[in-house]
Amino acid sequence: MTQLITLVLSILIVGFVIWWFFGHREEEAVQANVADGTQQVDIVVDGGYSPSTVVLKQGQPANLIFERKDPSNCLEQVTFADFGINEFLPQKEKHAISIDTSKFGEYDFACGMNMFHGKVVVR
Repeated sequence: MTQLITLVLSILIVGFVIWWFFGHREEEAVQANVADGTQQVDIVVDGGYSPSTVVLKQGQPANLIFERKDPSNCLEQVTFADFGINEFLPQKEKHAISIDTSKFGEYDFACGMNMFHGKVVVR
């Protein structure tokens, strides 16, 4: 009986760990705020990107304001392959990155090690 309980608990723990690290978590997309004709979204970098999905209006200038709180080397860099952007994010400082909104589409961004991801949607 003890072996059965141990087996069931082990399976539950392994299942929880797999769900926690690999499970898909839906986060709502955040619409950019517009001030002085420029779209702006603040993104906190702390164990990932929050928000991880940003929605921008096509044809209107846009800035993503990254604030890196996480000290890890992985998150000190952000890359937007579609835009040719690869920038260093200083820790505990805000860093603005201008995004080209001339074309509709979804554009991915990631940390320097490609472990953490986000997305910009231009509509």
